[in-house]
Amino acid sequence: MHHAKRSTSQMLDRVLIGALVLLAALLMGLQAVRAAEIVPSVGITRATSGDTETKTFAGLALRGSALPILKTEIGVSYRNEPYNNGDLHVKMWPVTASLWLAPIPTLYAGGGVGWYHTTYDYAQATGIPDETSQEFGTHVGGGIRIPIVPSVASIDLNGRLVKLRERQSLLAPGAVKQSFWSTSLGIAIRI
Repeated sequence: MHHAKRSTSQMLDRVLIGALVLLAALLMGLQAVRAAEIVPSVGITRATSGDTETKTFAGLALRGSALPILKTEIGVSYRNEPYNNGDLHVKMWPVTASLWLAPIPTLYAGGGVGWYHTTYDYAQATGIPDETSQEFGTHVGGGIRIPIVPSVASIDLNGRLVKLRERQSLLAPGAVKQSFWSTSLGIAIRI
């Protein structure tokens, strides 16, 4: 009898400990969800080849916390870069995934990968039909966050170098250098 009571007591202890661990995990999960942010942004972009002018772009990202010093981000943006005196417009919709190391809450650095849906829009006078492609690229960068309303919103300044492979030009000898720099300014809104 004494052995059965001890076994039942051990079982109840395990169930209680398991329930407490589950409750703690749920509370941490709720805290992580509360730490999510939506980051709408506008910025400037310039091809790394330097033969185009700076253009504006817009983006939207969802950022969360994987660990206290590790942030995750999924983002989408739109950019339009002219080449060959406007005979070609490269219209790009990047969808990116990033990991940001944030040892100090206001600074972060890291990188990630992206899927780049790109349309090569040729001027009608060239006689070249438009093309669309999808490819993967990588990016590295970092940023700074400046709180404007504690626990609600921050200003987010981000810079990136995006590396994409070159694409052969149908207009002139050589290649279109698709890699680019971008700098964006956004508002990180905690949800």
